[in-house]
Amino acid sequence: MKESAMRKSSSLLLATCLIAAPALGQTAPATPPAPAAIAKPPVTTSDGYLKAGQAELKRLIADRPNNRKARNVIIFIGDGMGVATLTAGRIFEGQQLGLDGESYVAEMDRLPHTALVKTYSHDAQVADSAPTATAIVAGIKTKNGVIGVGPEAIENDCAATAPFKVPSLFGMAEDKGYATGIVSTATITHATPASTYAHTAQRDWEVDANMPDAAKAAGCTDIARQMIEWPHGNGLEVMLGGGRQHFIPATVADPEYPNAKGKRADGKDLPAVWKAANPNGAYVWNSESFAAVDPTKTSKLLGLFEPSHMQFEADRTAAGGKEPSLAEMTTKAIAMLSKNRKGYVLMVEAGRIDHAHHGGNARRALQDTVALNQALKAAMDSVDLRDTLIVVTSDHSHAFTMAGYPERGNPILGVVSAPIGTPTLAKDGKAYTTLGYANGPGAVSATERPDPSKEDTGALNYRQQSLVGLSSETHGGDDVVARAAGPKAHLFKGTIEQNTIFHIMRAALGL
Repeated sequence: MKESAMRKSSSLLLATCLIAAPALGQTAPATPPAPAAIAKPPVTTSDGYLKAGQAELKRLIADRPNNRKARNVIIFIGDGMGVATLTAGRIFEGQQLGLDGESYVAEMDRLPHTALVKTYSHDAQVADSAPTATAIVAGIKTKNGVIGVGPEAIENDCAATAPFKVPSLFGMAEDKGYATGIVSTATITHATPASTYAHTAQRDWEVDANMPDAAKAAGCTDIARQMIEWPHGNGLEVMLGGGRQHFIPATVADPEYPNAKGKRADGKDLPAVWKAANPNGAYVWNSESFAAVDPTKTSKLLGLFEPSHMQFEADRTAAGGKEPSLAEMTTKAIAMLSKNRKGYVLMVEAGRIDHAHHGGNARRALQDTVALNQALKAAMDSVDLRDTLIVVTSDHSHAFTMAGYPERGNPILGVVSAPIGTPTLAKDGKAYTTLGYANGPGAVSATERPDPSKEDTGALNYRQQSLVGLSSETHGGDDVVARAAGPKAHLFKGTIEQNTIFHIMRAALGL
């Protein structure tokens, strides 16, 4: 499936719809929490800035490369988390805490080594998540739309693609006796988590019902089955995310939403198949059963917490936490994987940052970015950086901007104001927001642009205005950031190709 204007799968269209309806049976809060009070900058004098700069220089000088072999690797991926999202997310997090957002130090900012990463795919200036994730975990650039196969593959052509499967770091690690795990707030069969275990000519083949008969006849297997039947080592030890409908038959009711059913056309009950093969493993589908899992007594863990994607963080907390947070899943995954004496490889994806941006909804994107920071902190509190390489990056950016000349301390979700409380006016005499999109569903179709100063721009469902009207905002093609700490982290420097991330992680493990 090639799209002329933008790349988006059916699951991303569903995700965009979920901006208005977060999850089956759930409702978003009508009124968002009030923004924190504006905090004063922690540094207020020339001497203070000079001293702060000297302190940072001292920290940089003191840093020493860690050339040890890594026992563990954790790769965090903020799907769609470009530089503007990083910056706005930092300010948002600081302001929510009542602190000076501009100088706030987010958990990602604490990682000592940084590189810019080129995100183009083999056939596109602006990539989708399938080739970029493949680059990160398999070390090659490939075409938009395909997962775990080389650039020789032909999208949607099963037979032509089959000879060009490429091994992932996760398969390599499993074959060498390491434990492996994947955590995502998207469907666990979505492009980024699927890159760890799947090989497919079409990223949308998450379930057999999505596959054409010709692909089935040619022997192609849907992504959900590939995860359950993964042939490396003894299989993935941890799989936590959404996408329950891809694993249960179309004739079976969902355990959480009785009016919803599975999507499998082949009648297979994949959680039951997995449980039969792993009698000491645990299959869970809500926060209560997840919390009850004892890692010391559980060999493997499969968690599928929504029929489709998991809820946005803002909606998850509003609904009372009926599914675990990204931080809770990360902590449990590390506890499960750490039992392997040789080590482990873990991917943690904040997949819904991307979906919120596709919907032109900065509030949810930033809140999910904060959730990724919290997951990173949970990992940093759980591991020893002397033997664990942690990498935080993104697969691509978005057409998301942070602009204007707002005064320091201006609410990041508000209109541009200088001084605060006095909106800066555009040529049409109306205010405009600091955050916006170059394209997307927030475009103004009427001849007269609405004045955002008369709207609640911090509301959960507010869509920032955009320039070009599209049903779904698109990815951006600009470089993203990779940050790292631990063994071989110093190799993240300068500007690197995205597929080089794989080679650094593999070198750290000594594979």
